[in-house]
Amino acid sequence: MTERRRRSHGEGGLYQRESDGLWVGVIDLGWIDGKRRRRAVYGRTEKEAREKMRDLRKAADNGQDLAAKAQTVAEWMTYWLDEIKKHDQTRPSTLTRYRYAVDGHIVPVLGKIRLDKLRPADVRRLHAARRDQMEPASLAKIHAVLRAALGDAVRLELVSRNVAQAVRPPSLAGSGQRPTLTSDGARRFLAVAADDRLEGLFVLALTMGLRRGELLGLRWSDVDLGAKSLHVQRSVQRVDGALCLVQPKTRGSRRPLPVPVLALDALRRQRDRQDKERIDAGKHWQENGLVFASTLGTLMEPRNVTRRVGQLRGRADLPWLRLHDLRHACATFLLAAGIEPRTVMEILGHTTSRMTMERYGHALPERLQAAAEAMDSFLGSPPVDKSDGGHG
Repeated sequence: MTERRRRSHGEGGLYQRESDGLWVGVIDLGWIDGKRRRRAVYGRTEKEAREKMRDLRKAADNGQDLAAKAQTVAEWMTYWLDEIKKHDQTRPSTLTRYRYAVDGHIVPVLGKIRLDKLRPADVRRLHAARRDQMEPASLAKIHAVLRAALGDAVRLELVSRNVAQAVRPPSLAGSGQRPTLTSDGARRFLAVAADDRLEGLFVLALTMGLRRGELLGLRWSDVDLGAKSLHVQRSVQRVDGALCLVQPKTRGSRRPLPVPVLALDALRRQRDRQDKERIDAGKHWQENGLVFASTLGTLMEPRNVTRRVGQLRGRADLPWLRLHDLRHACATFLLAAGIEPRTVMEILGHTTSRMTMERYGHALPERLQAAAEAMDSFLGSPPVDKSDGGHG
């Protein structure tokens, strides 16, 4: 050592190392678990090392556990998924989405950075690296996962602040809103799907707003054709790579629903179609009581449903259509017809009517115009004074 500066008790020491000329700042953390603990920082200049020591003391003052073993973002994200989220009643489908965000996007860009060295600039770099690969809404979800993981790191005193909160999530304004399915487009799609084995699934998605997982989890025991009703009680989700039936994510998602005549007719055709498939499969049929099953009676692969929409939409001249757009259309049609948002919320299985209006409020202008016209009709348009040419 060529130089060592004494500092007051608890501050640590600062010196220049002979081997490489770096300045080393050492913070004394005291006795922890029977051992004297210290943390070191390094700088090319005395000023740089001193500033790093000041940042380290500030982090300690803000509650960061400096004695904790340093880990990378990748190590922390793995721990967060496996030891925190997996055991706090996070739904398997949600955990799968988290893993996709972590393994596919966060770790490839930020994984090698030490967790306590992560900065807002790194989060912005993640945005820049993925901005051209996905829609703003998808990037916003990845940002939300990172923010949640760093929030738990703050709670456990591994870092002093959540740097993801210092960075604005991607803006959704002007992000190229997808076309809305019109009634004419809906009729065209149902026409091309009329003889398809998944016709009934498409009709229920459009007329009742059921989610893909809810449709694939529907059992005949949930359907009462005589009473014109069905009960949503479960959903198909992928858990650890395997399809299984799970409870819907909220109490509101488990809901009884009246069935429109269009859907009743489609369900009857589906029952007849499935009876024929059961006979054709013979001893290979596995009875699970599913309304929409594979040709062998087992749980249907959700991706096959999505793929089938892609095969049919071109024939209906709707190249942008996704299965979920049928659910969106259901909500839009109901609101435009004057159905109260609270009722639409219950049909869709949303938690709050606010959620319904945030997603489908674009259907309201037609209702507002209709309200204005209704007021004119009720009160009568004011008479025009012809004596002054109609002005005044």
